[in-house]
Amino acid sequence: KISETLAHLVPLGTPFLLMFFMVVIESVSNIIRPITLSIRLAANMTAGHLLISLMSSACTINMMSISLIIIMMQCFLMILELAVALIQAYVFTILVSLYYNEV
Repeated sequence: KISETLAHLVPLGTPFLLMFFMVVIESVSNIIRPITLSIRLAANMTAGHLLISLMSSACTINMMSISLIIIMMQCFLMILELAVALIQAYVFTILVSLYYNEV
């Protein structure tokens, strides 16, 4: 029966007139979650790599006199990028398990 299949998409106490809209909203929410999770992960990974890349191009082109400082900053950013990657992996795992348990 369709009403039993879609029952988990409608909160208890929802008026009858709103049930269709709640099913649509909850369905769209469940479909969008993996997309937003992957965009978030890709954006965080790209941001760190882009910053390191911009710093290295500045080091090779314009600022030969302070290249040692820029290289040290890049090493610090690599460590920071590793920390961000670990945090992102943790958040990704937690959100995937929460989404899996909800559906």
